[in-house]
Amino acid sequence: MTQQKLAVLIDADNAQPTIIEELLAEIAKFGTASVKRVYGDWTNPQLKGWKVVLLEYAIQPIQQFSYTTGKNATDSSLIIDAMDLLYTEKLDGFCIVSSDSDFTRLACRIREASLNVYGFGEKKTPKPFVNACDKFIYTEILRKDDVTDQSTKKSTRELRSNTKLVSLLRNAVEAATDESGWAALDRVGQNIVNLSPEFDPRNHGFKKLSELVKAIELFVIDERSKSKSPSKLIYVQDKRKKSS
Repeated sequence: MTQQKLAVLIDADNAQPTIIEELLAEIAKFGTASVKRVYGDWTNPQLKGWKVVLLEYAIQPIQQFSYTTGKNATDSSLIIDAMDLLYTEKLDGFCIVSSDSDFTRLACRIREASLNVYGFGEKKTPKPFVNACDKFIYTEILRKDDVTDQSTKKSTRELRSNTKLVSLLRNAVEAATDESGWAALDRVGQNIVNLSPEFDPRNHGFKKLSELVKAIELFVIDERSKSKSPSKLIYVQDKRKKSS
């Protein structure tokens, strides 16, 4: 399987260097980071933390002086570079690391060129930027090594009380349901991302979608064996459909 070639562009003013290891590990799930750049005014002592990790992770620092107070020159520099890369490099997608809504139009433009956009930012990230990405991952979950710890998992009651989550899962299952009345979980997962780019089972304390679906107890689970493989295919069905 061919790996996606990705450009990783980091807004140092709106991202934390403490998550860089976890961030790059997450990006590796989508493809190879062929380009890694981080943007900021490196004369600013507030970016000192980034200087420590640049060499270790082979990230190219791009200097952008803050010429005018109140104007974010870093954003402009990142956007210009992104457009240059879009037209001059053979890339499959971009990873934009920032919690700033200024990159919303950039994400839309890259997707218009039929390339994937993966966004990474804190939960405070404005919705327009989140929704402009194919997939958006909240960086808070990258800081949690114990994401699957029992203390972080939402209970069945808590999950069911989240009406947005319940509606999202049911709609995704409905859209993936075949003539037999069952929906393959991998198709359900893709439908969920299409409906809600920021969805991630880790936001609810679960490592995998299958674990979340089982925990919410709204669906019948059918695990089917694959020929000559120890792994299983998971199919789900809305319990309301089965009862009817």
